[in-house]
Amino acid sequence: MNLDLTGKTAIVCGSTQGIGKASAVELALLGANVTLFARNEEKLREVVQELDSSKGQTHRYLVADFSHPEQVKAAIDQYLSEFPDVHILINNTGGPAGGPLIDARPEVFMQTFAAHLINNQNLVQAVVPSMKKAQYGRIVNIISTSVKQPIVGLGVSNTIRGAVAQWAKTLSLEIARDGITVNNVLPGYTRTARLEGVFNMRSKAQNKSREDVEQQMEAEMPTGRFAEPEEVAAAVAFLCTPAAASINGINVPVDGGKTGSL
Repeated sequence: MNLDLTGKTAIVCGSTQGIGKASAVELALLGANVTLFARNEEKLREVVQELDSSKGQTHRYLVADFSHPEQVKAAIDQYLSEFPDVHILINNTGGPAGGPLIDARPEVFMQTFAAHLINNQNLVQAVVPSMKKAQYGRIVNIISTSVKQPIVGLGVSNTIRGAVAQWAKTLSLEIARDGITVNNVLPGYTRTARLEGVFNMRSKAQNKSREDVEQQMEAEMPTGRFAEPEEVAAAVAFLCTPAAASINGINVPVDGGKTGSL
């Protein structure tokens, strides 16, 4: 099985913590040159130093706030003017605050749509020409199991994640002949800062202690535990390898089997 990414360059968004960081680590271990992309420059510098470079890789970082798509577009355009070859793009952005859909303000939908789908579109349009030239491209979107089964209390997120999934499927049909695949990885409950936010939100809504909420949610997992970021990252990294060349246009849940659909 060819899992070697030596000579390939990956851009990983939201890569200073959680699943994004874990994905960057896995891609570097497989030999990729990794460019981190997030808003906190201090954390970016720290993570760059942690990445494996035993295969002679060069790792870099880009700084932009994903709540401002114009910053993201300017940063990627400047980067590509210096380093035009990109083979892998990991789209990953933190989700919006939780809450019932009926209470969500219209502007929150617009902000979330921009932070997720518009940034994804701008980044894809920027890097796909390089992928076509190389006849090798891997676009992986880290979204959520909510595209298969809505998650109670995450109304805006459920809505926008679904839009991203449809966008990705459509894109996968358009550019596959150029050696470019587009897939979605759907994390379930994973031990990240996002999950901590869910604990706190449900604790308040259900008038239960945070610890009781955590225990209840974990007990509902078929595996009896939450996933670790590294386990989700393993799926992300595999989809980026030559071995995954015919896997295209799919949703891959990494949720311990909890999602109640096929």
